[in-house]
Amino acid sequence: MIILNGEQLTLKDAEQVILHGAYVSASDEAMAKVKKSREAVDKIVDDQQVVYGITTGFGKFSDVFISADYVKELQTNLIRSHACGVGEPFDESVSRAMLLLRANALLKGFSGIRPVVIETILNLLNSKIHPVVPQQGSLGASGDLAPLSHLVLPLMGEGEVFYKGNRMKAEEALQAEGITPVELDAKEGLALINGTQAMTAVGVIAYLEAEKIGYLSEAIASVTMEGLQGITDVLDDDIHMVRGYQQQRDVAFRMREWLDGSKLTTRQGELRVQDAYSLRCIPQVHGASWQVFDYVKEKLEIEMNAATDNPLIFDEGRKVLSGGNFHGQPIAFAMDFLKIGTAELANISERRVERLVNPQLNDLPAFLSPEPGLQSGAMIMQYCAAALVSENKTLAHPASVDSIPSSANQEDHVSMGTIGARHAYQIIQNVRRVLAIELICALQAAEYRGKDRMAPRTKSFFEQARTIVPSITKDRVFSEDIEACAEWLRNMSIEQVLQKK
Repeated sequence: MIILNGEQLTLKDAEQVILHGAYVSASDEAMAKVKKSREAVDKIVDDQQVVYGITTGFGKFSDVFISADYVKELQTNLIRSHACGVGEPFDESVSRAMLLLRANALLKGFSGIRPVVIETILNLLNSKIHPVVPQQGSLGASGDLAPLSHLVLPLMGEGEVFYKGNRMKAEEALQAEGITPVELDAKEGLALINGTQAMTAVGVIAYLEAEKIGYLSEAIASVTMEGLQGITDVLDDDIHMVRGYQQQRDVAFRMREWLDGSKLTTRQGELRVQDAYSLRCIPQVHGASWQVFDYVKEKLEIEMNAATDNPLIFDEGRKVLSGGNFHGQPIAFAMDFLKIGTAELANISERRVERLVNPQLNDLPAFLSPEPGLQSGAMIMQYCAAALVSENKTLAHPASVDSIPSSANQEDHVSMGTIGARHAYQIIQNVRRVLAIELICALQAAEYRGKDRMAPRTKSFFEQARTIVPSITKDRVFSEDIEACAEWLRNMSIEQVLQKK
């Protein structure tokens, strides 16, 4: 069970909830803070104080006073009117992550929301009722207004959800689980949709996949090193120690472990003095991507535990401050950085694919074909990899450099962080397929050299992969192999990648 308090949610915790269905509850201490914050909101309404989003309209309507008789209607109207998302819905894992992150942020106790609303969010999460949330429509600066509004509709018994493999009306799923919809009260609608939980949710899932891809890229590159009889001196710790980047040293260390005992790799001067950069500079390039991942992880774990709505309530209501914590710029930058760091793993992987298939660059059969000329072998796999890395270059253009004013120029600078997060996730899917192509080619090359001469760890990886992708003995529809291999890589745990269990 994961206990939320608004302060200590980690990516490892999030993974257990989002991907493995761990049960979630709120800490008693956090709920006590929530109750205190709610009392402050009730007092503001009773005293008819003018406070943004509680007794006023929203955005450009912030100067319009709303009397106590209409505060509930104001919040309901907010959710319905802001549910303007379009396009295909996010995967259920994303809406599940959004529920988790939204509940955790509210449990910090600065949002003025009633405990029953948080309890309802957790009930949906634990019952695996996942709101249907369209992917497009967020500017990522007033919060993820459109996606979060779609997330909130089912709390009110409206909108659609995914439940037990079906897409259905929310009220039906809530009835099936005995969950009572909530009627939003003062400030609650605003508290629920002012925030960065859509971009952060996508970012969390993207990071978890990118981290695994980082480890996989090292395993696959190690098989390629054997297939190309690569020079292992480039992995010597002395080289990487004097550069000073720990991530670079870590990559070299892990690859030394992968290749320990190999009879296929060479030392400098045995076959050649130096390898091409795509082999020689693996620790430097992959290590730089790990620096990106570490940066992104830090920012995500801060944002996962951040109060991001507006206004925020301090000192039991004695201080109510309007600010801009909903602005997604930190996550927008992190997602754009993640795009670049992950895309580069595919860039260098595709260059290794070229070295595996190009007869002018190796002494292997041309295009790893069993009958060069009659059979094309892996020729067009390299084309596919090249197309994917080219697409990634377009997707890697930073979303965060763009901004369009909204709400009659009241909200005149936005982050586009959700677009950045979505593109990061798309890039990661492309990278995984490029790595699958490299693995298929590397397996064939290593087999040609003699799999019995592989290192124990790479041989074990080879044998596992061969249960997914058979040896190329004649041309076949390689698309099926690429997708099967990519799905296999996707479903592996990091522990399995590192052969820790």
